[in-house]
Amino acid sequence: MRGPLVWAVVSLLSGAAAIWVLYGSGWLRVTRVEVSGTTVLTAAQVREAARVPLGDPLASVDTDAIEERLLTRLKRIESVDVVRSWPHAIGLKVTERRPKVLLEKSGKFIEIDGSGVRFATVDQAVPGVPRLVVESSGPSAGRRFGVERLEREAARVAADLPAEVRRDTRAIRVRSYDSITVELTDDRTIAWGSGERGEAKARTLVALLKAAGGAKHFDVSAPAAPAVSGS
Repeated sequence: MRGPLVWAVVSLLSGAAAIWVLYGSGWLRVTRVEVSGTTVLTAAQVREAARVPLGDPLASVDTDAIEERLLTRLKRIESVDVVRSWPHAIGLKVTERRPKVLLEKSGKFIEIDGSGVRFATVDQAVPGVPRLVVESSGPSAGRRFGVERLEREAARVAADLPAEVRRDTRAIRVRSYDSITVELTDDRTIAWGSGERGEAKARTLVALLKAAGGAKHFDVSAPAAPAVSGS
């Protein structure tokens, strides 16, 4: 019986020692916060919003609470991975939102991502990002769907545009839920319709541009029956 008793005591002491090392000693405590993935935000901004408890045992840090603080306080952050980096660091791997359209208001520009989330207001227009124009005066626009819904649909269209078309896009004009127009360089336009079936419309548009690249107006609102006009 002595053998099992000895092993039980050893296991108990080992467990207590491990708990003390993790929570009671000064060996495995948070001394730094490592930030990666930022492009617009600074590491200092992320650290300030995260409020990681420096000096606390690394094992006791509430990573979910840190994530919630960052997503709440910094709308530019789309997602963040909070990890323990033993023995002394918390790592914050940030993914920032990217603007798909810009809404001009009072001389400033509201950045809206592909999900229709307004996440920042900046003084200068971001190069290469199209303007959003919402014409919500009609009954089927603002009253039926709401301006926020129309903004989401426009952002959805911008996100679905083929890369080669997105580069030439100057504005996305929304008259109603199912009347969205993409305005390109050289006075070209694309009748996109609603934001639905975006992938099919993008494929159809690429085919139209190859077959009739000199046209001025492209209609992919019904991707199975597209049309072109003008030259």
